[in-house]
Amino acid sequence: METKRAALERPWLIVVLLALGQMISFVDRTSLSSALADHGFISEFGLTSVERGWLSSAFFWSYGLVQLPMGWVVDRYGVKWPYAICLAVWCMTAAATGLVGTLWALILMRLLIGAAEGVVVPATYRYLANHFAERQRGTALGIFSVGGKMGPALGAPIAAWLIVHHSWQLMFIATGLTGLLWLWPWLTQVKNDFPSPQELAVRVEQAASVPLRNLLASPVIWGGMLNNFCYAYFYIYCMTWMPAYLVEQRGLTLQKSGLYTFFSFAGIAVVAALAGWSADRLIARGHDAVRVRKCFIVAGFIGATTVLLGAYADTLRMALFWNVVSLSLLGLVTANHLALSKLTLIPLPAVGLNTGLLQVATSLAGGVSASLSGWLLHTSGSYTLSMQAIFLFLLLGATSTLVLFRRQWAPKIR
Repeated sequence: METKRAALERPWLIVVLLALGQMISFVDRTSLSSALADHGFISEFGLTSVERGWLSSAFFWSYGLVQLPMGWVVDRYGVKWPYAICLAVWCMTAAATGLVGTLWALILMRLLIGAAEGVVVPATYRYLANHFAERQRGTALGIFSVGGKMGPALGAPIAAWLIVHHSWQLMFIATGLTGLLWLWPWLTQVKNDFPSPQELAVRVEQAASVPLRNLLASPVIWGGMLNNFCYAYFYIYCMTWMPAYLVEQRGLTLQKSGLYTFFSFAGIAVVAALAGWSADRLIARGHDAVRVRKCFIVAGFIGATTVLLGAYADTLRMALFWNVVSLSLLGLVTANHLALSKLTLIPLPAVGLNTGLLQVATSLAGGVSASLSGWLLHTSGSYTLSMQAIFLFLLLGATSTLVLFRRQWAPKIR
């Protein structure tokens, strides 16, 4: 039975499931952002801007802490069962958030969700490395990245609607439990890749051929971590603070802020998918994969700096326009950076471990972005300083791409 199912496994269908899993994870991690823009939620817990920053950043600290262990796990034990177990844990924890009544309990829930969601990215790259060729990876990653963008895009308006028409408690319970529906297609469509003792010994030997010290000695890895940080700093700012910015500085209602959050994240999802597909087409025609993906990445980082035009816009219409355009243009980076830094220049045995390592930088960016933005808001009373910081990090990402991503600097197999 298992052999028959394995033969029938459809990799592109699994990519869609991985994208849906990513979407569920982002709905559960961004539902808090809508709550933090709700005056009732803020007053119930007596939250200051600094405490809102702490609460937003809690997820990313535990998420970052487990990235290397999760990469180690999926390199050895496969993706099916680790992913299924972790998704069940984070969905139930997200639902339980609606039942807590203290700030410290909220922080604990966010830490647990972050730890469980740590499996998503290492497991995905382990699967893609095993099943897709270079000319297909940009498209596959474009599809996968749509899940990460549509999570906030759909989650923000849905969460806002549930809060306005029901309560923040029901919002957490409903969005958390709904994600459990994903488990049935995952368990029935993905083959069991949990290794036998003999297979495990082979995987351990393969993984040992590219030890962590070889990764840390590679400028490509440091470039990947820098880019992950710079990309995630802007993206996570939008995920954690955009609803509050639109409500508090631009005067939108909570529901309208959810609508414009949808447009921004839908924009980056569409651009990410098209950019990944376009790069794959160029590579399939014989163009160098590294050069093609670097061009898309640099263009995306530079295009996203238009966020600063939104910060200084005099009218609401122009502020909203640049809000959507800047995040959408960041989509040029998404799939191509993911392919370049986690697959194209990385030896196959080290994909999971490398992905976990790079995700540490992502989670660090999340913690810094969420908490630093709260502190800057507290000290200045405006979101402009936060956007100036984003501008600088985007320029750093473009520079890192040009300088550090070279084939001769890729990690070595011993």
